[in-house]
Amino acid sequence: MSPRVLGLVIVSSTLALSAPAIAQKLSPAEKTPSAATWTPPRTPDGQPDLQGIWSNATNKPFERPKELGAKEFYTPEEAAALAKKGYLGERNQQPDAHYDFSQYGMDAMQARFAQNLRTSLIVGPEGRIPPMIPEAVKRNADRAAKLKGHEFDGPEDRSLMERCIIYGELEGPPMLPPMYNNNLEIVQGPGYVAILNEMYHDTRLIPIDGRPHLAPSIRLWRGDSRGHWEGNTLVVDTTNFTGKTHFHGSSENLHVVERFTRTSKDTILYQFTVDDPSTWAKPWGAELVMGPALGEIYEFACHEGNYGMANNLSGARADEKKAAEEAVQQQTKGIQ
Repeated sequence: MSPRVLGLVIVSSTLALSAPAIAQKLSPAEKTPSAATWTPPRTPDGQPDLQGIWSNATNKPFERPKELGAKEFYTPEEAAALAKKGYLGERNQQPDAHYDFSQYGMDAMQARFAQNLRTSLIVGPEGRIPPMIPEAVKRNADRAAKLKGHEFDGPEDRSLMERCIIYGELEGPPMLPPMYNNNLEIVQGPGYVAILNEMYHDTRLIPIDGRPHLAPSIRLWRGDSRGHWEGNTLVVDTTNFTGKTHFHGSSENLHVVERFTRTSKDTILYQFTVDDPSTWAKPWGAELVMGPALGEIYEFACHEGNYGMANNLSGARADEKKAAEEAVQQQTKGIQ
């Protein structure tokens, strides 16, 4: 874990709609930041400037609470009332059960959240991930069944996250807020945009020079991203995922479209849609507002503190040894 925990996020699970539909629903300034009356700065080569160290910490649930139905936005009055109860506002008041932050000498409630009246990160009337098609349900069930009883046979049976390879749902695409280390840095140069996430350690290099996607036979952990500008919005199209990534149960046919729009000096509107006909009944999407981070990016040296992997595997070997010894004892008793 990074020596600095800069974000705390309450995220359940889910996201719906195409990117253009999302943009239409976000136009009211009182609901989400709008770039309509604000001109973003420019990089030396004339592109909208997204550069800086940002935080995607949020206190919005990923999926909309079922009791809210189709309600996509709180009124300012409702948001103010909820903030007093600790559910919304600049600081998350929910207790954290993941870490004892006091042992690091830090305030667990130090994260600031960019204001947003949405009721969930997932957009649309449902505010939840669409149902999986039967093929996807079976595919994921078969994978789980194959692994059952062999979860600790070797490191290859553990998740990509646990093996410190990638944290797909956080590093992206798409990029979801982690529970801590919510910082990310955006750097731009001629022909490229780079995004460094503090959580794990990878830098996404996104070409924006018009080159085509890689051949379909080439599959990557985080897919093959290609970017272009639509006005002041950076649009990133990602394909060529591997079937081992499993974003919320997705297949290698996952297709992600992300949109980054600088809406003010201190905010970036991040939107994404995902489409995988082999997994969900329809495309779905989400959005969040990123604000300025409270500090720099720190190294996340995942493997240096990955004691869980070694302990889990050594524990499994100890269980196997004990079971073998007990089997021998039982066999000996039977012979006697």
